[in-house]
Amino acid sequence: MTNPLTPGSLSGKRALITGSSRGIGAQTATYVAEAGASVVINYRSKAPRAEKLVASLTEAGAQAIAVGADLTDAGSVTAMFDRVREEFGGLDLLFLNASGGMEQGMAEDYAMQLNRDAQVNALETALPLMAPGSRVVFVTSHQAHFINTVETMPEYEPVARSKRAGEDALRALIPTIEAAGVEFVVVSGDMIEGTITATLLERSNPGALATRKEAAGKLYDVAEFAAEVALAAVEPIPADHTRYVGDISSFTG
Repeated sequence: MTNPLTPGSLSGKRALITGSSRGIGAQTATYVAEAGASVVINYRSKAPRAEKLVASLTEAGAQAIAVGADLTDAGSVTAMFDRVREEFGGLDLLFLNASGGMEQGMAEDYAMQLNRDAQVNALETALPLMAPGSRVVFVTSHQAHFINTVETMPEYEPVARSKRAGEDALRALIPTIEAAGVEFVVVSGDMIEGTITATLLERSNPGALATRKEAAGKLYDVAEFAAEVALAAVEPIPADHTRYVGDISSFTG
């Protein structure tokens, strides 16, 4: 998968990607950095992995830093954006990519804490750093976006409902976001091959990925979906603030 962004198209831009030490977030950060942006790699606990990505990006000529922050900890989030202000002076692109809720041993309401409350807090904390013309990109799944009208796998439902709650809460802030001159777009994709979520779903519901792939005709892999997330930083925003990736006919038919 080649970088979908034109070289130099993000020169001078400053981007933070939550949950970007691996997977879709890491690949998005790579595309954005290669296009000229300075990037903040956010991670919760995997510092060596984040630092390895930073080293790879800086060796290629990009400006990148790794900043650890637990998005469910407001103090940790404040400290992260304080670091962004100190290092970069502001922020032009905020990718709200981090999500979860299928992990073992977490609090019963962890999915809602991370996928709704933490998303709103991250946006509200970042907004003062974002000048007019900046953009916020929220990453979700079709299974979450359409959960109010289309059932999903029982194993994924708590995550889907919490992510939809997060999307709704962020959309409620659009007037505030736009009053600051900042743009907002949701990127919704199907199940993504090679992600932790897909692996956990397959473990709890063997065959789930193959069944969904047959229904959708195609499932994007990490690099392909990250390319669409990266493009959401530069392409025109649809009137409904939603960028759909892949087929959605089984959700809307």
